[in-house]
Amino acid sequence: MIITSDNIYNITCENTKINYEKLTIIINNFLISKNFKVSDIGVIYINMGPGSFAGVRNSLSIVKAFNIVKKIDFYCYSLKDFSGEDDVSYENIPNLCNKFKIKKNLINPIYIS
Repeated sequence: MIITSDNIYNITCENTKINYEKLTIIINNFLISKNFKVSDIGVIYINMGPGSFAGVRNSLSIVKAFNIVKKIDFYCYSLKDFSGEDDVSYENIPNLCNKFKIKKNLINPIYIS
């Protein structure tokens, strides 16, 4: 999902091993289709789960690469971080991260026992 001051763009892809392997291509094609470049990204918000380990791991690897190479800040959150909140839509995640003081560039894994 890309959120700008004027619009919200999103894409949905099948959750498959093949898509994990070409996730950077999918992201790049999505950016190109909306006339954006990686350099246009200011901040990335990444959901830490629950979800498949491989999916979270692959997503985090790409986000960390963007942070290292392009200096793009990221916020790792879980929907559990926002418990008690009424509007937990993905479009509202940036506001919720600010409200709940989610720290940037910090990965807080969720452990399930």
